[in-house]
Amino acid sequence: METLNILWTNADEIMFDKMVAMYARNAKLNHWWDQVVLLIWGSTAKLSVDSDLVALKIRELLQVGVKVLACKACSDSLGTTEKLREMGVEVIYLGEELTRILKSDEKLLQI
Repeated sequence: METLNILWTNADEIMFDKMVAMYARNAKLNHWWDQVVLLIWGSTAKLSVDSDLVALKIRELLQVGVKVLACKACSDSLGTTEKLREMGVEVIYLGEELTRILKSDEKLLQI
């Protein structure tokens, strides 16, 4: 299975809309990758719940089958854990998962 992991750390709304969400959605819908995983890390956890546009796009990504994970340490410290969970985002500690990805043959796109 070919998996693309997108590590999203740039909390710029336009970057998310015009690159991260657009590519993740199209990659999943067009079967460019078997699995697409979006990793929300750092200040992007706050943008995800503060921006109506970003929240809508994340819900759309979940609807088309993109797996969305958020860093629990980040979201806890930013007070966004519950709102992310309400959106359907899986909130977990991501350090171990990122290490697994880096040691594997899976692709990692960092934005």
